[in-house]
Amino acid sequence: MTTLSPPTKGSGVAVSSRDPRPGEPSGRRRLLRALGPGPSADAGGAALYRRWWLPWLWMSPAIIGITVFGLYPFLNTLLLSFTDAKPLGGAASFVGLDNYTRMLGDSDFWLATRNSVLYALIVVPLMVILPLTLAVLVEKNLPGIGFFRSAFYTPVLASSVVVGLSWQWLLSDQGLVNTWLQKAHIIRSAIPFLSDSWLILLCAMGLTLWKGLGWYMIFYLAALGNVPKELHEAAAVDGAGAIRRFWHVTMPGVRTSMMLVGTLTGIGSLRVFTEIYMLGGATGGPGGADRTLPFYIRDVALDPLTGNAGYGSAVSVALFVLTLGLTLLAQRLTKEDES
Repeated sequence: MTTLSPPTKGSGVAVSSRDPRPGEPSGRRRLLRALGPGPSADAGGAALYRRWWLPWLWMSPAIIGITVFGLYPFLNTLLLSFTDAKPLGGAASFVGLDNYTRMLGDSDFWLATRNSVLYALIVVPLMVILPLTLAVLVEKNLPGIGFFRSAFYTPVLASSVVVGLSWQWLLSDQGLVNTWLQKAHIIRSAIPFLSDSWLILLCAMGLTLWKGLGWYMIFYLAALGNVPKELHEAAAVDGAGAIRRFWHVTMPGVRTSMMLVGTLTGIGSLRVFTEIYMLGGATGGPGGADRTLPFYIRDVALDPLTGNAGYGSAVSVALFVLTLGLTLLAQRLTKEDES
């Protein structure tokens, strides 16, 4: 048996100086490694020809969009909150923490904060539970169930302004609801849905719930499909009824989705504006009693004559801090449930 041995200097076989030594990268790989950061030169296939800046090129539209429409407005708002800038521009002077001091002593700010927090405290639990219940009802593949799914989802497709105008017509003193209740002799005089401050706030909450049920129902339908049916069957064999199976099997199986819905609904509730504007008018209810924080920001910051963009920016920062706190709280609750 003949054994081949590597050539030596005295064997008469030329040894090329370009051939890499054992374990040493080739010239092409050394060149790729010297070009800059990126995939390891020892990688094979297409990674050898991939430039380090190529992923950034694909992400550049999203990065530019986030910077222009997200990061820059946020930083500009934070900067304006320390000035007395006007909504139509012009010279602005640095006022330090005066806007924040004024905000803490402003009763209208605290009223708007109360309305926003109350809105979230009532809407969020209902928006977490009601779409889940609705999803459980329409989950089964029964004849005609697609019609009901589409009907429940239809309000999501409608414009908030159109929905608000429809609710105005329904809830006015001569609207359908009051007319029907009076003809049925349930009430004697019209219920002031659109003139009483508390009723306006409650009707706005109802409008938010009605418009969001179908949207979050889709979330839960996707989550319910991942709950093992064997758990329901085992619970039924053990004698658990529909309510106990819903409480002990369905809800734990969709807990992550519930936390997601709660977070999204909480953020949306703190930002509510259209519902209050459509039902309470341009003043935000009688005397502005139903104004939420976004509504209040519009009033104090965007009025061309009396507006103060600096003070409105300070209120916007407060709204951001409130929203961030709610988001962090939801994330912490999610981690505790997962642990």
